[in-house]
Amino acid sequence: MPDLGKYADAVLSAYGVSIFLLLLLVIFTLRKGRTARDALQSIEKRIKPNG
Repeated sequence: MPDLGKYADAVLSAYGVSIFLLLLLVIFTLRKGRTARDALQSIEKRIKPNG
């Protein structure tokens, strides 16, 4: 790791916040996708004729 000098705290905290926000984005995206998939499956079950 390069020597960041007096900016080490700012740089490392920026990396930490960025990684945290990216993880939140992935989690919310996966959750929203699961919700949408479940909703579409329930709609398809209601529309699909028995057989």
